[in-house]
This record gives sequence, C-alpha cells and structure tokens, in this order.
Amino acid sequence: MKKHILIRYLRFAWVSAGLLFICWLVYSMQVHDVDSKLLNSDSGIKVEQSKNLLSFSPKTSFKKVFIFYPGALVDPYAYVPLCRKIAETGIQSIIVKMPLRLANRGYLLPKELGLLADPEKEYILSGHSQGAKMAARFVYENPGMVDKLVLMGTTHPKETDMSAIAIPVMKIYGLNDGVASPEDVVTNKTLLPATTRYVPIPGANHSQFGYYGFQLGDHAAMISRDKQQQIILQNILDFIQ
Repeated sequence: MKKHILIRYLRFAWVSAGLLFICWLVYSMQVHDVDSKLLNSDSGIKVEQSKNLLSFSPKTSFKKVFIFYPGALVDPYAYVPLCRKIAETGIQSIIVKMPLRLANRGYLLPKELGLLADPEKEYILSGHSQGAKMAARFVYENPGMVDKLVLMGTTHPKETDMSAIAIPVMKIYGLNDGVASPEDVVTNKTLLPATTRYVPIPGANHSQFGYYGFQLGDHAAMISRDKQQQIILQNILDFIQ
C-alpha cells in the first residue's frame, strides 16, 4: 500500500512539474515591458495591424522597407520597440506574424502578400533566431527579391552555401548567447559571402534580441536589454543607410 501511494505521489509530482515547466516556457515567450503606446499612430508614423502583419510606415515618402521575422514561438510584439525606432528614421518597418509563431511555416509570406513588388523600393529582410534562418532561406530561394539581409542571434545558414549571393549581408550576435553560440557563428562563416559584416556584441545574450522572457538554454546577459537593443538598432541603421 505504501509503495502504491508513493508511486502516485511521484507521478503527480512529475506531471505537475511538467505542466509548470510548460507554463514557464509559454510565459517566457510572451512580450514583456513594451509600452502599448508604441502601437498607436502619431504625426510621423502610421501603425497598421492585420492577421499576418504589423507595420510601421512613415507618413512621409520612403524608399526603404525593413521586413522582420520573429524567433520561433516568440510573440511578434516583442520586436515592436526595434521596428518602431527603425520606422522613425524614415524606413517602413514590417513585422511578419508567423503561423503558430513559427517562421518555417510562413517565411514566404512577403512574396505571397506582395510586400516586395515595388521595384522603386529597397528591401531589407531580417530575422532573429529561427526567423533569421528562414530569412536566409528566403533570400537563397528567391534571388533578386531582397536587397540586403540582416541575421540576428543565429548560427544559420548551416546546410546551405550562400557564399555566392550578390547582396550585402550583416550578422549580429551576442557573445553571451547560449542558444546561438558565438563559436558556432564563426564556424559557419564560409557559408556566407566573404564580405559579410559580423557584429559581435559583448555581454549580449539571445533573449535580449527582443522584449520577451528568458529563453531556455540561454546565458545571462552582462548588459541591459536597452543597451543591447541600442547597439542592434545603430548597426542596422548604419547597414541600411
């Protein structure tokens, strides 16, 4: 009888621990500390939301369009501060809301939705983590549709040789990233063009590429999220301009 009761308690504890872990994972991928006012239009920026997109468009004319793929399972609104600030410099900024929050299920949406159709515009495709992986795949599979590629917090491409692509590429990575380690980023250098710009951020981790919780497997950051975001923003703007 005692053995039977012990087994029941152990089973209950195991199931409870599993449910708590799942709840923590779900919570950690939600947006945190993003001011809701950033989703409001103002005198300079028009904000539009739909099932597939969240866009920030300058109310003056613009020539550049920044399209962003979120990381796997991460709330797309976690990247609002970065994309809104990019838009405030006169660049249209669009976050793609991936089906089931998985970029591998929706990475073709920019083409399917006609986001890349204006030959007068310059298109910059970017992504974080799995989003960066799928942004790289989009560029590889659709030559000539994107003008620049920005990869953040990723070791990809891993399996695809993109060393011959003819567009500028930049890869930003954190030296405290426990998910996309800097060692693996360097290992895969030969799969991107020799002209690729690499931007290591001392003290930066994986989770602080967006405004969400601490991601499983990551390392603690040694700089603040705001500082990391500031460095990311400045490098993206320098690269685009």
